[in-house]
Amino acid sequence: MRHARIRDPAGTVRTGVYHGDSVVAAGREYDLSAADVDLLAPCEPEKIVCVGRNYVAHAEERSEAVPDRPLLFLKPPNCVASPGATVPLPAGKTIEHEAELAVVIGREARNVAASDAADYVAGYTCLDDLSNRDDQDRETNWVRGKAFDGAAPLGPCVADPEHVPADAAVELRVNGDRRQSGSRDQFVFSVPALLAEVTSYLTLSPGDVISTGTPAGVAPVTDGDTVAVDVEGVGTLEHGVARVDD
Repeated sequence: MRHARIRDPAGTVRTGVYHGDSVVAAGREYDLSAADVDLLAPCEPEKIVCVGRNYVAHAEERSEAVPDRPLLFLKPPNCVASPGATVPLPAGKTIEHEAELAVVIGREARNVAASDAADYVAGYTCLDDLSNRDDQDRETNWVRGKAFDGAAPLGPCVADPEHVPADAAVELRVNGDRRQSGSRDQFVFSVPALLAEVTSYLTLSPGDVISTGTPAGVAPVTDGDTVAVDVEGVGTLEHGVARVDD
């Protein structure tokens, strides 16, 4: 099953079953093409824990080493953007897309053993880890590079774990042209390993997200582009980008 959040015509936020073009919630089917129904990000994370260089090919395209333990950084809640949103790009900066499979946490997790990780995973969704390379590449602190408003489009739904294969494809298209293509079985660090590592340092709450890294093929986006992130078993997250005036 796949689950999504909507804002209904009365302004009430509801969670229901996602069917691609509609959501069934509270005994009613809501047409997502209707102007008065909004598809929201499928969870409300207090924090998004992101993983860098979790694909060998991406580390190589960045001319960086594959880490010997997960490379972790945070995106705060202001980064979350809903499906269909248009993300404002910071003025004068080179912003690149990064398609990722994201893990949604189902219950409080602290010091989780890798062997128990499945008990804490509510499901999976799509995330675009939009990155300001100009500032990321010149600083060791990545707040400017990774934490700008809207820098983590998320959605369109949370798919139950059994629907997302161990070798699930992760792809990204810009204006219909495929730029990234990888799969979950190419991870340097598996989902259980990531959950164990992250929760050895901090407590994850229900709705928090671990974003598992991006395949090779990252490239800039520019004003007016439409980005689509596909994760096998989840569906397609689509969003736009627009330049902010200098």
